[in-house]
Amino acid sequence: MRHLKAFHIFHVAASSSSYSEAASKLNITHGAVSKQIKVLEDHLSQALFYRQGRNVYLTKEGELLKGYTEQAFMALDTGVNKLAQLKSQHLDVSCEPTLTMRWLMPRLSDFHQLSGADVRLSTAGGPVTLGTSGLSLAIRRDDFELVHDYHKTMLVEEWVGPVCSPAYWHQVQNDVSKIKLLHSQTRPMAWGSWSSLYGDASLQGNTHQTFAHFYFCFQAAVDGLGAAMGSYPLVVDDLKRGNLIAPFGFVLSKHNYILLSQNKTQDDLEQKFSHWLHQSLSQCVPTQAEKDGSLCV
Repeated sequence: MRHLKAFHIFHVAASSSSYSEAASKLNITHGAVSKQIKVLEDHLSQALFYRQGRNVYLTKEGELLKGYTEQAFMALDTGVNKLAQLKSQHLDVSCEPTLTMRWLMPRLSDFHQLSGADVRLSTAGGPVTLGTSGLSLAIRRDDFELVHDYHKTMLVEEWVGPVCSPAYWHQVQNDVSKIKLLHSQTRPMAWGSWSSLYGDASLQGNTHQTFAHFYFCFQAAVDGLGAAMGSYPLVVDDLKRGNLIAPFGFVLSKHNYILLSQNKTQDDLEQKFSHWLHQSLSQCVPTQAEKDGSLCV
């Protein structure tokens, strides 16, 4: 673009309180900033700034242009980051916090051994913005409305069921009414949804305790403070270690774990991660005995 330099200087100046501040950020002179802004204003036949004292402020036209230059340079930054990502062989992935801590992170070394690439994780749930945020992929539970037209890859159906420590189950002596229900603020309806699916309304009179996040619920369950509502991938490792049991078994929640990407066509590293993730998580379903709860009898 003929005036790309001028657009960049405008972009920096638009977020500065003076040309001097913009010049300092760009490591050029005040005069160079002023000259390039004048070049751009002449090119557009529009005044982009006006002075008030020592400060400069955007005109209405300048405010409009600022919105577009922010988008343009953000997209350029994303492209540069993508190129650096290809060179350094890393992938930026967003994943729900509890799934990250209790399932994904313990298995990432397997993907590294397979691909030689690093996965940089950020934790969040619900809606996500890919691309301009630097994120390539997002792993989510499909319990929210997608605000972007992203490609969606099915990973695994979600199975849910109450989990507690073996010692706690022995302590309540199989009496459902004595169980303390551990809740998460991030998924407050988990017990009610399970009760509807399981067909058991006998938990309404039980005591309750609420935690900020799901992973606090599971740690509390391991420590014998009550029973948490377990999504199978989040509790599978503790079930195998014997830290938790699922006395009521597991039922399908009518939700799925999914992978979101900007496009159906992914680059090589994204394809490798998507394939590995699908292969690993699609196998993360309870056995028939775990579904029935017969292992706890």
